[in-house]
Amino acid sequence: MRASRRSALTAVLASAVIVAGATAAIGAGSAPAAAAHTNTTGAAATSGGIKVAYFDQWSIYQNAYYLKNVDTSGAADKLNYLLYDFENIDPTNLTCFETTKATDPDPGGESDPNAGDGAGDSFADYQKSFDGSISVDGTSDAYGMPIVGNFHQLQELKKKHPNLKVLLSLGGWTYSKYFSDVAASDASRKKFVSSCIDMFIKGNIPSQGGYGGAGTAKGIFDGFDIDWEYPGSAGGHTGNHYSAADKANYTALLQEFRTELNAQGSADGKTYGLSAALPSGQDKISAGIETQNVGNILTFGDVMTYDMHGAWDATGPTNHQAPIYSDPNDPMSNVPPGNAKYNLDEAIKAFTVGDSSYGIPGGFPASKINVGIPFYYRGWTGVTAGSSHGLFQAATGPAAGAPLSGNVPGVHMYKELSGIVDNPADTFYDPVAMAAYYYNGTDFWSGESPVSIQAKADYVHCNGLAGAMMFSMYDGADVLFNDAVNDINGSAASCPTGPPSSSSSSPTTPPTTTPTTTPTTTPTTTPTTTPTTTPTTTPTSGGCTAAVWSASTAYNGGAVVSYNGHTWTAKWWTQGDVPGANSQNVWADNGACGPASTPPPGTCSLPLWQSGTAYSGGAVVQYGSPAHKWTAKWWTQGDTPGSNSQGVWADNGLCTS
Repeated sequence: MRASRRSALTAVLASAVIVAGATAAIGAGSAPAAAAHTNTTGAAATSGGIKVAYFDQWSIYQNAYYLKNVDTSGAADKLNYLLYDFENIDPTNLTCFETTKATDPDPGGESDPNAGDGAGDSFADYQKSFDGSISVDGTSDAYGMPIVGNFHQLQELKKKHPNLKVLLSLGGWTYSKYFSDVAASDASRKKFVSSCIDMFIKGNIPSQGGYGGAGTAKGIFDGFDIDWEYPGSAGGHTGNHYSAADKANYTALLQEFRTELNAQGSADGKTYGLSAALPSGQDKISAGIETQNVGNILTFGDVMTYDMHGAWDATGPTNHQAPIYSDPNDPMSNVPPGNAKYNLDEAIKAFTVGDSSYGIPGGFPASKINVGIPFYYRGWTGVTAGSSHGLFQAATGPAAGAPLSGNVPGVHMYKELSGIVDNPADTFYDPVAMAAYYYNGTDFWSGESPVSIQAKADYVHCNGLAGAMMFSMYDGADVLFNDAVNDINGSAASCPTGPPSSSSSSPTTPPTTTPTTTPTTTPTTTPTTTPTTTPTTTPTSGGCTAAVWSASTAYNGGAVVSYNGHTWTAKWWTQGDVPGANSQNVWADNGACGPASTPPPGTCSLPLWQSGTAYSGGAVVQYGSPAHKWTAKWWTQGDTPGSNSQGVWADNGLCTS
């Protein structure tokens, strides 16, 4: 499971009602059951909010979506911020730079650790000439202009829409490899930030292809958007650099941007913005984000509240990629350490009020948080209907890719699904998770609908959040964009006290109309009491070779200790939690001390798990003493069954065959 935005240079990559166990299809424009949103932030409810959207550097190619479209569609007048994505980090000099080099061929964007090294598209930025049919002001670029390309189109767009702010986005899924390096020291931070300001704020872009030069790009960008995926975490693109020091260094990097932007703003007589794309998985938040500090530095933060599930769960179960809450019917909701936490509500709570089970202190101002709304869909094929129109069912694999989505398996843009998203009979909504999905009898797609977008807007208003971020704009996404803008500009009809819950009763015949009542029960809250008894024994090594557990030591996820003759692995950050005696089960018991890489065989003939073997989703191994059967949910290598923060291995119980 991943909670991130997944994006690359060449590829960007609602509805069944479940009430009392029943399911029903509703049209995309139909009214859902009344929404209920817990105020998890403590902030007062608000009306309206800011609107932020990404414009992809590469959208001018195969998708033929130009900044002219942002103007003629009316989007430019509806947005507060347009984020132009992405620029890369020079791997040699560790500075901002401009070049024209494609990412290395890498289907799916996963396996090549060097895919983004030295890549960029200065041709799209300021060397591609636009004729009058695709330019913002209707005139063709002429010979001798200082710059052309998207940068000049941004100049034209800002002339027509002076209230629109444009931020330059650095990083993204494929371009985050060297963030850890540029953030590592005060000197490296200053070198990197000053290079970015010199190039994109002062406008001193390099002369290339007959364009550019000193000052030629000045005035285009109103600040930066930092998209580091992810500080302190191995959960980013293969090959990304990361370390435990990233967490503090990330704050320091943002502060350096803020300090230098303020200084440049004083010289220019303006205020420059600074935003960041923020992870929504608690494991990644805990590993790399000082929630109590970064919110005071940023103008706003965009929490990437999507990509909770996708094609990496190759054979399912099918699931929501952008739920607001977790559905108790989700078969993954009971997998330690609790994949149910991968939803919008839990992510926002982690940032604002904290999450003690992950050691997240909270403290990020609710009024500076935008929720993420994806304009693309993630899907599976070979899905049977089950009891809920394909939801939470097994699949034969990711759905086929499509050209406008870069042929990435399991990813489609809105218009590439016109045959299913425009068919009310294929459109479903889960009012417990408050998420839309689509199912045509074979293919299952998870993404947004007018109903789910309204639910997210209501959550924004009920929780006093800033607004919404949309990823990303393209030809054919206007219907989703306008839904999001209209709903964020509105206000919630009411803000009840809790999320709905589903009954565990058996499914009944689907109703033919949308239920008009809302479930009134709320999920049982997590116990806040501590264990009533404490171990009477003191920590001992018991012959183990791992360091003895200490109550005063802070451990990161993956740390291994010995305690009372057993080896234990931390699932996430912890301090003071006694192995085997804490309410969150932060410590995984690896059994009596012995080599973890060579678990004793059990009573079955399954292959032993090996740390050096790469497993695809669906792979089955045995591990532990006594041996258990484990099934991989998605691709994995080196993740110990039962001892990794993302719960990649499903425990099927003791081996029996």
